[in-house]
This record gives sequence, structure tokens and C-alpha cells, in this order.
Amino acid sequence: MQEIIRIVSSLLPMGPMDGMGVGVIDFKAKTYEAFEANTFEGELKLKAEPTLYFDLASLTKPLANSLAYFLKPEAFDPEMLLCLSHRGGLPSWGLLAVDNWKNLISSYRVKESETLYSDFSALRVMLELENKKVDQKELCKTVWDKETMYWTDLPFWYPTLQCGYKNGVPNYGKVHDPNAWTIGTFVSHAGLFSTTDGLCRTLLNYQEKTDFISKVKSDLSKHSNRFALGWDRVENPENTLAGKGCGKFTFGHLGFTGTSIWIDPDKMKGHIILSNAVKHHWFDKTNLNDIRRAIGEIVWK
Repeated sequence: MQEIIRIVSSLLPMGPMDGMGVGVIDFKAKTYEAFEANTFEGELKLKAEPTLYFDLASLTKPLANSLAYFLKPEAFDPEMLLCLSHRGGLPSWGLLAVDNWKNLISSYRVKESETLYSDFSALRVMLELENKKVDQKELCKTVWDKETMYWTDLPFWYPTLQCGYKNGVPNYGKVHDPNAWTIGTFVSHAGLFSTTDGLCRTLLNYQEKTDFISKVKSDLSKHSNRFALGWDRVENPENTLAGKGCGKFTFGHLGFTGTSIWIDPDKMKGHIILSNAVKHHWFDKTNLNDIRRAIGEIVWK
């Protein structure tokens, strides 16, 4: 972990984020190590006991939709499985209106298609579960750690980081995703917040209750599609954001705010990185990606 701390200490001050949490998980031993770093006052500070709540952004998808599948697979029909793995032919994204978004998402015909990463597909999974009387949020809360929660449940006094702006005002503690913000209630494509410790414990709970790691590996071995049961595969081992040295069945997910999860099922190890790379803008994540690759390479050694 000291080598990872040195990397973060060297690169975090270069921005664009001013806060970062890193966790390394040993799924076999059922343990993890984590720390937090920030440059809030112009100098680097490290904390061995993380307290900041990060906007997980699209990490919500595998922590909600995929988790719901592993907890209740009988609720997923073939069309839902296509949407879970972004092969249902729905559009990728678009701004939604609070009064008709459900009708719009439900209006699309699901058909087997080439992979297109899609927030709309993620929302369609949630709506289909709702139609089957599955309370997805309550189902997933049986696995989420107490420090992993939906943004509308986050007490205002909990420490968060700036993620962009809302109406020209720095945004703290409110979801960055515009559709999750507009809708204002639980949705499964974005909106979860967590501490670094909380996400590490959530993933350990996830594995303990579902054995998802072996199941995703098994699915990855059966096809060459990008997504397996809602998790993203490593496609270029030499340049992956998971870090060089990971196994061929390594899977994970990225979040727009500057978050990531990667798990190597052969090593039974994983790492998470949480940040607010969208503090002022979203278009330059070069430094964050350098950190991601460097940390991953250390973890997989």
C-alpha cells in the first residue's frame, strides 16, 4: 500500500480532482486496505480512516442492476438480460423529463443488438423489475454497507466533495448525473454515494452473498461481448485502466465522476478508486487515468 500512497501523493496535486479514496480488496482473505487523500487546503493530506462520501456515478449500475440479478435471477427475462449487458438496442443517453421519463424508457422495443453502453438500458432494467413488483433499492440495501447509500438518503452534514455546479453554484452532496438529479428518486444508472471503506465492504458483502466473481468469470468465458452480466471486461490488457498485469477475465466498471472498480477473478483481488475528477470540468482525465493504471499495475503484481 505504501507504493500506492506514493503514487497518489505525487499525482493527486496535479488535479483535476482534489480528493481521492483508494481501496485494495483481497476477496479470498475477505479483507481490504484503504486510505484517503485530499488537497483541500493547498497541501496533500492523507487519512488512514476514510470519511469522505464520493459520488459513485455509473458504478451504481453494477451495484444495483447487476446486484439485483445475482440476488433475484428469476426476475430477469431474456430482454432484461440484453439490457443488463447493454445489448438491447436502446439509445445510449438523453435528457429526461421528470413527468414522462418512465413512458419514454418503456416505449423502446428491446431487440438483440451490438453493444452500446446505455443509461437508458440500465433504467429499463429498473422499470422491468418495478413492473414485477421487485423493490430494487430495498433488495440491494441488504448487501450495501451502511456507508453506501443513494444520494437522496445522504444526510446534508456528511462530508462530500465538489462535483461540478448546480445552477452556477458549486455542487456538494447532490448527484452529478443530470437525469438522476431531475428524477429525484432512486434510479439504477447513477446516484449511489459511498465512502472508500463502505464500497470495499459492500463488494465483500456482494461476493459473500452471491459469489458474483465466479459467475461473471464464467459468463466472460462464453462470449466476446464487452459486458458480462452488467460488468465491463478488460479489452486491451496492455493499456487497460485496470492496470497492466491483470488476468484475461478481469472485469469492473468506470464512473463518470472519476470512480472505478476492477476485479481479477483468478487472483481474487480487486481495487477501487474514488475521486471528484469532475470538480470543475469533465473533459480531461489524463492524470486520473495515469493514477488508475499505476495503481492497478501494483495491485496485480
